[in-house]
Amino acid sequence: MQNRLATIAALTLSLIATAASAEGVRTEKNISLDLATQIAAQTVATCSANGYNVTATVVDRAGTVRAVHRADNAGPHTLEASRLKAYTSASAKNTTLAMMEGAQKNPAAANLMNIPGYLLLGGGVPVKVGNEVIGAVGVGGAPGGHLDEQCAVAGIAKVQDLLK
Repeated sequence: MQNRLATIAALTLSLIATAASAEGVRTEKNISLDLATQIAAQTVATCSANGYNVTATVVDRAGTVRAVHRADNAGPHTLEASRLKAYTSASAKNTTLAMMEGAQKNPAAANLMNIPGYLLLGGGVPVKVGNEVIGAVGVGGAPGGHLDEQCAVAGIAKVQDLLK
């Protein structure tokens, strides 16, 4: 009887330990340096082909910079603008253009602009594998946020086969 109780107790403790360790470790997808570099390069190339001198910054899922490409003649302000747009998009898991429009239409959402590090201008687009955001690209320098966003979307589209 004591052996049976000891076996049950050991089994119970083992199951509890297994469940606890499963909750403590997560597996997440994230953007690689190579993929981030390809997205940044493709994004700048797309904008350059349209006559826009931009900077594209790609961040990982946590908003940490992974790659930056700055076109010749891109303004110095485009570096920080692109980083902030990428950070905002990765953090909110949404495009910065959609966030800006939402903040303009909804007074309660207007406070988003007060979050440190957020920039509510078009040009930040999440990078996704399925529905999971693994990073974001931010673009600054085109003559309008909607054009920055178009370049970001095109840059992501050119590497879509790698996002599986």
